[in-house]
Amino acid sequence: MNTTANALLALGASPVMAHALEEVAEMAGLASSLVLNIGTLSPAWVDAMVVAGREANRKDIPVVIDPVGAGATSFRNESMRRLLAEVRPAVVRGNASEIRALYYLEPGTKGVDSTHTTEQALGAARGLAEALQCVVCTSGATDLIVAPTGVVRVSNGHPMMTRVTGLGCTSTALIGAFAAVNPSPFEAAAHAMAVMGIAGEMAAEHSPGPGSLQLCFLDALFKIQAGDITSRLRLSVD
Repeated sequence: MNTTANALLALGASPVMAHALEEVAEMAGLASSLVLNIGTLSPAWVDAMVVAGREANRKDIPVVIDPVGAGATSFRNESMRRLLAEVRPAVVRGNASEIRALYYLEPGTKGVDSTHTTEQALGAARGLAEALQCVVCTSGATDLIVAPTGVVRVSNGHPMMTRVTGLGCTSTALIGAFAAVNPSPFEAAAHAMAVMGIAGEMAAEHSPGPGSLQLCFLDALFKIQAGDITSRLRLSVD
């Protein structure tokens, strides 16, 4: 939570982290977007996610869901099935193995690490996007942003980013920030992943290792300019 909150603040967003059942509906109703992340799970937190998600749906507030570790344990799988049955997402963002686990109901994650490439999850992402009528973002060396109407590939980023925990969750949080100000979930997800990857590249240029990368990444989000995006962006549209 600390990592994602700092990233959102650096970007100029205004994050609030809440999980108490007694307040999540009210807090979600005040938000411009809602991110549900199952990275740290307990039955009470899952109940709170459902309540928050329903309130966001009721008020047409975009919901972004991160299925952290889907496929790793039966509790995570059951929690995700419940969330997707009771909450309507605008965007689902996960790594390739998590997206495959959601669609094919297969195991395969190693903790929160992916054992598949994003292209190996393209079929699952397409199927999930169609079934849920939402955007599915699969992050990896090349990020795939899939909607029922098309696919965007973003090839920005740096291999060292995989050595810093929480950057996947940060991707999801950034999608939430962009979805708060862009009525198109497809565009919001593509824009967020582009900024995420470009900031990672900028940070890696000043980082000898993953410890400094985390600090430099926050600085890059804070300093990123339109010129950085136009000069570095590697994006294709199907």
